[in-house]
Amino acid sequence: MKRYEKNIGTLSLDEFLSLRRSKVCVVGCGGLGGYVIELLARLGVGYLTVVDKDVFEESNLNRQILCELNSLGKSKALVAKERLKNINPEVEVQAMVTEINLKNGKEILRGHDLVIDALDNAEGKKFLEELAEALEIPLVHGAVAGWFGQVACIFPGDRLLKTLYLSKTFGIEKEIGVPSFTPALIASFQVSEAIKILIKRGEVLRKKVLLVNLLKNEIEVIEFN
Repeated sequence: MKRYEKNIGTLSLDEFLSLRRSKVCVVGCGGLGGYVIELLARLGVGYLTVVDKDVFEESNLNRQILCELNSLGKSKALVAKERLKNINPEVEVQAMVTEINLKNGKEILRGHDLVIDALDNAEGKKFLEELAEALEIPLVHGAVAGWFGQVACIFPGDRLLKTLYLSKTFGIEKEIGVPSFTPALIASFQVSEAIKILIKRGEVLRKKVLLVNLLKNEIEVIEFN
């Protein structure tokens, strides 16, 4: 329990124990996902499913916390699982080296209390929203590009991403890149929202999008009715 003593105070003992019983699926183990996975494990979330079909490349070294020289060419999901053994072996981790699709999506997400979107393309995000809704699981959305990021909490029936992503294009991160600090910040917001949903305390970003502009030090919350 000494591992978690700094959690207590921010979290009550009952809230902490509820996290230990929680199951969270993180889809994407790259820029956002790597930070999300590590933060959840350090908090003591008891069960994590981490999903990613890709391997680490040299271009990931600038921003993906799980990417090191000795992990180049290795599965992102398997590297995440191995890293968590050294951070918190009390967390049960299921690594899925696959892309979520129509054939496997519901089976992967079923049984989880929460899904976290750490994907890098609009179509994947909208599909994940559909899956989570079909299974009646809350979804915490995050996206980053350059100096900018956004976070939202989506509950079954909200269908927020269908509004945010009207086109079938990839995100602007493909054009303006992603530095190291943006995913670290947005992932922290995502984890904070995830914890509030899991412990059922605090105000979450439901039907709202938190927009971050680090270049101008601006944070804005836009409501969607």
